[in-house]
Amino acid sequence: MNSIMQNGLHAARISARMDRHDIAPLVRRALEEDLPDITSEAIFEPTDRGRARFLMKADGIIAGLAFAETTFALIDPSSVFTTLIEDGTEVHRGDIVAEVESSVIGLLSGERTALNFLQRASGIATTTRRYVDAVRGTRAKIYDTRKTVPGLRLLDKYAVVAGGGENHRYGLHDMFLVKNNHIDRAGSITAAVARIRATGKTEKIMVEVRDRRELDEALTTSPDYILLDNMSPDELLACVGRTAGRVPLEASGGITLDTIRAVAETGVDRISVGALTHSVTALDISLRMATD
Repeated sequence: MNSIMQNGLHAARISARMDRHDIAPLVRRALEEDLPDITSEAIFEPTDRGRARFLMKADGIIAGLAFAETTFALIDPSSVFTTLIEDGTEVHRGDIVAEVESSVIGLLSGERTALNFLQRASGIATTTRRYVDAVRGTRAKIYDTRKTVPGLRLLDKYAVVAGGGENHRYGLHDMFLVKNNHIDRAGSITAAVARIRATGKTEKIMVEVRDRRELDEALTTSPDYILLDNMSPDELLACVGRTAGRVPLEASGGITLDTIRAVAETGVDRISVGALTHSVTALDISLRMATD
C-alpha cells in the first residue's frame, strides 16, 4: 500500500488530536520552501533563546496547533511548545492560544510556516462551525469534499473535524463514487454499479443522481448512499419522500450559508460543502515575541 493510501486510511479516523508523525512530512516540505533564514542567522547567535506567544486577532475556532508545534520541533528539537487551549475550541480576539520556547533563530525561522498552517486550519474550522450551527436541530451532518489544496488534504480535513464537520472520502481510493461522467460513459447507473460489484471490492458505493428518473434507477441498485446533485429544496424534498429512508441521501452543489438551512430542512442525511476548504479565509493570528 502506498503512502498516500496509508494517509487516507488514517485520515478516515481523524480526531481532534493528531500524531506528529502524520504531519511532519507536510511541515518538512513547507520548511524546505523557506529555509535557511539568512536574516535571522545573520543577526542572532544559535545559542540565543526566546519565547513567543500565538495571539488571536479575530474570533473563531482554533485548529492546527499540532502543525505549529511540529514546525518548531523540526527546526529546533529542543523547543518547548505549550498549548493553552485545545483545537476545536471557540476563541476570541486577544486570546493567547499557545506559547513556544526555542532558539531565537528557530522562532523567527518557523514563524510564517507555523502561522500558515494555523491560520488556514483555523479558517476552515471556523467556516465549518458556521455551517454546523446553521443546520443545528435537523438530521443533516456537514461533510467536506476533495476540493482541498494539493498536498494539504490532511490539514484541511483535520480542520473540518475540529470545526465539528465530517470527512467525506479522503481520496479516490476509499469509496466508490459514481458521478455523471462515469454514468454517461458506462451507459447507465445500473451498468456502472454492476461493473463495480463485479470487482469484488468491499468499499461502500455512492451514486450521484441529477433528477428523479436517475434516483429511481439508483434505488434499484441498492447503493450505500445516493448523492443528489444541484437540486432545489423542492426537488430534494421530493427525493427524500420518494426514497422513504431506504438509502441515506446527501445534497451537494452550490450550497451556501444562506441556503443550507433550507436544504437541511428537506430531511437529507448529509450535506457536502466544497466551500469549507476551497474558498476559506485564513483566521487572523500573530506570533509575538515575549519581552518579559
